[in-house]
Amino acid sequence: MYIEVVKSKIHQVSVTETNLHYVGSITIDEDLMDASQIIENEKVQIVNINNGERLDTYVIKGERGSGKICMNGPASRKAVVGDMIIIISYAMMTLEEAKNFSPTIIFPDSRTNRLI
Repeated sequence: MYIEVVKSKIHQVSVTETNLHYVGSITIDEDLMDASQIIENEKVQIVNINNGERLDTYVIKGERGSGKICMNGPASRKAVVGDMIIIISYAMMTLEEAKNFSPTIIFPDSRTNRLI
């Protein structure tokens, strides 16, 4: 049996841009991706603290050190610049693997979206 568990989490970053006329996804500063062990094209869940919206999308690599968090395409309708969000990725693993697994959770500066 496999279960789905939290693999990675970027806790409380602020949306810096929205871009409706884009194919879709969320653009994340590459420094945050590396620190959280989230990779390009990985499926993530976005939880908007300001309005309670939740959505699934995939990750696009943003400029390293930029602090960029951009909601693209239809996802841009679920957040506005300045909203605080949590970005979560999940992994499937056996129950035994899950018992010994520790997710990677990072807490960047929520004003600048940079690592502390």
